[in-house]
Amino acid sequence: MERGLVKIGIAAKMLGTTPGTLRKWEKTGELLPFRKTTGGTRYYSVSDILSLQTSDAPTICYARVSSHDQKDDLERQQIMLESYCAAKGWRTETIKDLGSGMNYKKRGLNTLLEMILRKQMNRLVITHKDRLLRFGSELVFALCELQGIEIVIIHKGEQPSFEEELAKDVLEIITVFSARLYGSRSHKNKKLIDDLNRVAQNVEGA
Repeated sequence: MERGLVKIGIAAKMLGTTPGTLRKWEKTGELLPFRKTTGGTRYYSVSDILSLQTSDAPTICYARVSSHDQKDDLERQQIMLESYCAAKGWRTETIKDLGSGMNYKKRGLNTLLEMILRKQMNRLVITHKDRLLRFGSELVFALCELQGIEIVIIHKGEQPSFEEELAKDVLEIITVFSARLYGSRSHKNKKLIDDLNRVAQNVEGA
């Protein structure tokens, strides 16, 4: 195989489609093989594929809150993100997550990471840096930079609820580990969670 060229099967996977679709695109002129052998084997240019990937790729808005009682804030984030992008004239898709900023297994976050790795987006827009992850957002930003994906953070400063959300994140982690240590229904676990909830409420009210 020549350098910078891939067969139709690999090209289809890179574009998230099927070889049959690529054959249709060849007929319509949307994407032509760089070279076709006498036996009919098609080779596609990687640069052509990447150009096609990014030309119609959307701007991704990512919104997250930690708990169910913050759903109103989740909706406000979505409205703010989509309004900002609409003013810029960007075509957007929104990914929403419900879960701790320390949880790396959220469905929305995994979808976002897959889109970054597949370069299926032009830019990432978030309201605050910590909306992405409490710790580790720099790694996601580094992946975006490597893929040529623009990052837009609407508010550069710390969000007002930083201490409150951090307390909830720490509470969630201790809750999980105490349940594993004592058992989710044990008296020790329930007492520890009650004590932690009181501490969290004091932090929120401070």
